[in-house]
Amino acid sequence: MAQNTDPRLQLQVIYSIYVRAHTPEGTFRAVIPDLDRIRALGTDIIWFMPIHPIGVEGKKGSLGCPYANRDYRSVNPAYGTTEDFRALVDEIHARGMKVMIDVVYNHTSPDAVLFREHPEFYYRDESGKPGNKFGDWADVIDLDYRVSALWDYQIESLRFWAGIVDGFRCDVASLVPLDFWRAARAAVAEVNPDCIWLAETVHRSFAALARRLGFNAMRDTEAYEAFDLEYDYDIREVSDKVLRKSAPLSQWIDLLEYQEAVFPANYNKLRCLENHDNPRIASVIRDGEALVNYTALLYFLKGTTLLYAGQEWADEHLPSLFEQEPINRDTGKDLSPLLRRLGEIKKRCFAPEDAFWGQADDEQRIAVLRRGGCAGVFSLDAAPGAVKLEGRLEIPDGVYENLLGGEPVPVRGRELLCSGRPAIFRL
Repeated sequence: MAQNTDPRLQLQVIYSIYVRAHTPEGTFRAVIPDLDRIRALGTDIIWFMPIHPIGVEGKKGSLGCPYANRDYRSVNPAYGTTEDFRALVDEIHARGMKVMIDVVYNHTSPDAVLFREHPEFYYRDESGKPGNKFGDWADVIDLDYRVSALWDYQIESLRFWAGIVDGFRCDVASLVPLDFWRAARAAVAEVNPDCIWLAETVHRSFAALARRLGFNAMRDTEAYEAFDLEYDYDIREVSDKVLRKSAPLSQWIDLLEYQEAVFPANYNKLRCLENHDNPRIASVIRDGEALVNYTALLYFLKGTTLLYAGQEWADEHLPSLFEQEPINRDTGKDLSPLLRRLGEIKKRCFAPEDAFWGQADDEQRIAVLRRGGCAGVFSLDAAPGAVKLEGRLEIPDGVYENLLGGEPVPVRGRELLCSGRPAIFRL
């Protein structure tokens, strides 16, 4: 793992914003009036999905996808100017938060500035034409990192933005060579030694497919050599099955413990219930009390917490990447008080070096977890139940105070009584 990773990242919350969807105006400056509210959720870092101009050639939808980047060194004029973005960053910094931007270094739009100026930087298919390695990405063409001059261009772009923002979320980082990311991190450190590096590592099945096709796909264990934190997509396919009740809860808990065993001691996984690539969690978990349990469980997991803007209102509609669809703030629901409380518990009760382990009652779908000196119980169906504790959980008999409020948590005869509401308590 990167030697200078800040362990405090383990206890922080990232709030993801798609500028186009965040307000009716869809601009940088329109985000500013919302910053106090975002900060009050317990947010430490705001991650902006791509802020760069979007390609027109082959675009998807009426407005195109932000991940079809047309120019790495300017901003989308629909969002405002570079000066507008700097003003937004200044306002975020004034509130004690940091800023990350998305960098999409695997590919660009076909009409990108880089392709016009340096066509030799691009991957070519068997016919010699620029293309991409995965056919469903029809609006982009892939870059070729065998060309050393491409490294220089991309690193200089990162150094420019590192003078403005505090970190990078690196799109499909697994498809870009690890040696490039190592070199980029070292070069950016000369501009901003505290830069935060988040890798969008890929799903296990996607990585296996890439390798079968003969393409590079960085392993999660390798990614920690250059990145501070990475996605938990290595186990996401199982957690999605648990969400849909097609896999037992214990299978997912076992994989969480597997991460504890195989990754570096200071590993950090990005934990989320939803993001711009996945369905809104409220569209999958319709029961409000079950959603509260899932949300509390999210914050208990070891790693940085990610919220996708709109999650606090249990918005069920995932904004299109290709159209203007503002998030729905008028759902009649507001999880903000819960998120604030969970953020406080995360920062006050946990430590970066905490060990993590747990057990699952598959029949009742109740998880009982340990993290350092705290325990948590989460009923995924929001139903009460009694869970017989395994010896390794080491929760003595007694009545414990639920830090989330509500009923105390009794443990009698090595049996924990779950009310159906989530509980987090000190031992």
